[in-house]
Amino acid sequence: MKRTIKVLAGVLLSISLTSCATVFGGKITPYQRITPGDGQPQRDVRVAALIFDIILFWPGTIVDFATGAIYKPEQKK
Repeated sequence: MKRTIKVLAGVLLSISLTSCATVFGGKITPYQRITPGDGQPQRDVRVAALIFDIILFWPGTIVDFATGAIYKPEQKK
């Protein structure tokens, strides 16, 4: 019984830490949401958030890519 509770707690903790970029990345800008068209530069991925998503709970990468949070905000020039 105690082992089941520990496993369940571990799973719930893992799920709560998913989607690192969505949870910890701040506000998502329109630049991050809109897919670049033909001839436009591709968006850069937040490498640290991608690595943490893969290590902690890989389905979180789906959420981050779907929301656009995995991409870096537009750099001011």
